Amino acid sequence: MHTQINEFHVPKSAQGEDFWLSIGLPSRGASLHETLHQGIPFHVYTKLVAISGLESKKLAKYLVIPPATLQRRAKAGRFKVDEGDRLYRFAEVYKCAIDLFEGDKEQARKWLLNPVRGLGGKHPADMISTSAGAEAVLDLIGRLEHGVFA
Repeated sequence: MHTQINEFHVPKSAQGEDFWLSIGLPSRGASLHETLHQGIPFHVYTKLVAISGLESKKLAKYLVIPPATLQRRAKAGRFKVDEGDRLYRFAEVYKCAIDLFEGDKEQARKWLLNPVRGLGGKHPADMISTSAGAEAVLDLIGRLEHGVFA
């Protein structure tokens, strides 16, 4: 007699909320909108650096935030709206990449930092600085999750 042991997997929706809670941002809705308009707190950036495994300078490069500006935001404690929007976009893409690789943060990080054929050989992390680029990355992730490669 064989007894099958099923593994328990946290549903993606619950994993997603854990991710957003861990970096200190609401995932959606009015509270996210309000947070963006008030200015994302600087600690969200430091948490995202830690979770993603990226160097602070590298993440700032992908967010198009010069080093001097990053230092000013650290002192002020908040990002401006446009900077926070790019920070949120990075977090959203990184979260979706983690989901694509079934929770493997290292694989998600590697995927973001390397050329991807589905993006014309561009690195996903380099495309996050614009909403159109981030949308293209998220679209590709969605297609990969559903097995649509064309």
